[in-house]
Amino acid sequence: MATQFYMEFEKPLAELEQKIQELSALSTDTMDLGAEIGKLEKRAEKMRESIFSSLTRWQTAQVARHINRPFTLDYLKLIFTDFIELHGDRNFGDDHAIVAGLANLDGEPVMVMGHQKGRDTKEKVFRNFGMPNPEGYRKALRLMEMAQRFKLPIITFVDTPGAFPGIGAEERGQAEAIARNLREMSRLTVPIIVVITGEGGSGGALAIAVGDRVLMLEFAVYAVISPEGCAAILWSDGTKGAQAAEALKLTAKDIRELEVIDEIVKEPLGGAHRDHQAMAATLHEALARNLKELRQLPAEELVEQRYEKFRKMSRFVE
Repeated sequence: MATQFYMEFEKPLAELEQKIQELSALSTDTMDLGAEIGKLEKRAEKMRESIFSSLTRWQTAQVARHINRPFTLDYLKLIFTDFIELHGDRNFGDDHAIVAGLANLDGEPVMVMGHQKGRDTKEKVFRNFGMPNPEGYRKALRLMEMAQRFKLPIITFVDTPGAFPGIGAEERGQAEAIARNLREMSRLTVPIIVVITGEGGSGGALAIAVGDRVLMLEFAVYAVISPEGCAAILWSDGTKGAQAAEALKLTAKDIRELEVIDEIVKEPLGGAHRDHQAMAATLHEALARNLKELRQLPAEELVEQRYEKFRKMSRFVE
């Protein structure tokens, strides 16, 4: 696992875990510190439980953005087999912010795609910080249509601050690409499972998030805009992100209560970034279970239920 980065609210835990590491390095056959280390580990676990059971919405957003959080390529390695990446939109080029291709889930062929962020500077730039251009969404749509032709289920992983807002992206039809994906995904006759794994930001997330089942990881966030962006618009002050996060109600629990998602997938204690294997195992079970259920539905019923699912999300007050 990569170097552990601690968030501001984890400082007491960081100090305790640092002490555990120091004692572990000192512990030898002649000076056994196992008992003391065991006590500290129990304290650390209780502290971790206390911290992560009472996160604010702003703190949850920080967990969702954690640099060590599993990305799409991590889940592809841990959950699927025989992944073959497919590239390009056959119109402009290949977008590295979205990875997509064929894979097997428990021996069953599926089409998988998702946003991909980077961990170091070079990879972040290569992946455009997980913000797709229009060609990324058109690549995703091309492969969804391929899945339709071959009757393959579609699984998408959502983790983006939003679609790239650059001039080039707008010139190439960013809004049209997102809108087309929304329309076409609503019509597909194959099962679609969506997983919000980190940040679900605005239309950039929605463009691959129209599904029969929408799952959301416990510490992921899903909103029409980032807390900082919301604060900049409402108060002309992007530093009021914490205040905006509370107003946005962007946590998995909030979104579940609003009936926008179908299921919350529990994360390992301390967040998915602490244990990729455990997170992948839990998500694997959820994907297999939901796919099995969706496989039982006729194509017409699948589309009708998807239509009704998204229609009932709106609330009108007169």
